Amino acid sequence: MKIKGIELKNFKRFTELKISDIPKSAKLVLMTGVNGSGKSCIFDVFEASSTTKDGEGFALKNKDYYGKNHEFPINVKINFHGNEFITLTNQTGVDIEIIERVNVFYGRSSLRQVPQLKRVIDKKIDFIKDSDRPRLYINRDERFENDIDKITKIFLREVYTSKGITVDELANKYISKINQGFKRIFGENETTNLALISIIPSLEGNPPEIKFQKGISEIHYDLLSSGEKEIFNIILNLYSRTEIYQDTIYFIDELDLHLNTNLQYALLKEIVENWIPENCQLWTASHSFGFIEYARDSKQATILDFDERNFDIPQVLFPSIKNNLDIFEIAIPKETIFKLFENKKIILCENLNDKFFNLLNISNTIFVGVKNSRDLFISIKKDEKYFGLRDRDFLTDNEKRKIENKYHNYKIFDFYCFENYLFHPDNLACLNLPKFDKQEYINEIVKQKNKKYDEILLNLKLSRNTYEELKDDKIKDKDLTSIISSLKSDKLSNFYSFFNMKDKFNKEYLQNLELNTEQLVKTVWFKNRIKTIITQL
Repeated sequence: MKIKGIELKNFKRFTELKISDIPKSAKLVLMTGVNGSGKSCIFDVFEASSTTKDGEGFALKNKDYYGKNHEFPINVKINFHGNEFITLTNQTGVDIEIIERVNVFYGRSSLRQVPQLKRVIDKKIDFIKDSDRPRLYINRDERFENDIDKITKIFLREVYTSKGITVDELANKYISKINQGFKRIFGENETTNLALISIIPSLEGNPPEIKFQKGISEIHYDLLSSGEKEIFNIILNLYSRTEIYQDTIYFIDELDLHLNTNLQYALLKEIVENWIPENCQLWTASHSFGFIEYARDSKQATILDFDERNFDIPQVLFPSIKNNLDIFEIAIPKETIFKLFENKKIILCENLNDKFFNLLNISNTIFVGVKNSRDLFISIKKDEKYFGLRDRDFLTDNEKRKIENKYHNYKIFDFYCFENYLFHPDNLACLNLPKFDKQEYINEIVKQKNKKYDEILLNLKLSRNTYEELKDDKIKDKDLTSIISSLKSDKLSNFYSFFNMKDKFNKEYLQNLELNTEQLVKTVWFKNRIKTIITQL
């Protein structure tokens, strides 16, 4: 179960809001924005959709809580991938549509912290119907103690019913998965890693007792830090309930509570990749750098930015360009970024190649990756404090010169793209590989260029139509003879600037050389070529 889009009218913060085009691949939807921008209102949409009927009648009849303007009806529509949808309204005489399954949504409010174990479990919980959930997202989430009770009851039942399994083996079965998660979150360092030792349920009127190992010390739950308690609370809850929710939208408010940046990243990665079932989707809201950085890195994540929107008028939200630096401003204002790197040159580059450029350790220089050349160009135009390093693609010498003269914080590669530098014959020759024959390699490049010549010419005009810089008629050349004649040549120095080594060269030829990118960016040749370009900025 994954959401494709949401439509709201007169719901809490929103006059009219559409969220569109969430990809089916999104296992994580991260909502960003300042406090009060409406992120948590989306969780109320999900909660209302999971409790369409209750003892008081239809859930949205609570217009004092859900309605923005009490004179108008409230309308909710959630579209799922697979053509399922939910529609809700409090409008008299209008039909509603719901998905009959009880486990379409599973959410947790931000009010879930349990600083000290006190509560004794004395009521029966229907876990299938999620009967202990908070009914509104301003209510406290008290599932933690119920999760403890559930897990210990299952454990005790297995103690008495399982044959041929010792108590220690059963304990390890229930504890090991949590401890494996702890290792991935806290790391392997014995002084910082946390390990669950035992969970004892409420007995004889006493609250539960939970103990952990940290270093050489045995620590009671009550003595853990707030961040450690938060992580245990979340992981235990998912451990207890994900078996029930296998085709579900999970939503957890303020998942990053009490966590430093490293733990934020590690916790979100752990939850998305190891605890949320594959057919499910997690929605969470955050201002944290660690969460934004994970969503930026993950191919399974999409970001919705609620910041700087006037929700008193109709708005449409699409997934953000994940690598646009503006996404980070909610966690760290741009002015702060420049203060942190006050004496450093911040250079934007394409396709997340920043991690490779930063391996060069160029003095006083930080590289930051963005999605593509369009985002890069818009960013350096918007803020001249940034510098840009762009792939050449199919830009003529004349266009390249005009662009660099007009935008002094912008440089364009001499070759087609980053990979042209990586796989240049002179760069490979620096590695002194026993199986490498430079001339034979050049001949192979020429051969592949000629084989794909017609395809390259077809891409030439189509690609140039997408270049943001060429929207300026004073820059754009109409005569492409220089590029075409260069591509016709079999001399490497002539055509290599316009031959795409990333997509048009078959890398199978190089497989036997067992190359990796880290090797190729650390050569003297590569570093000198990039430094020569950078010094011109």
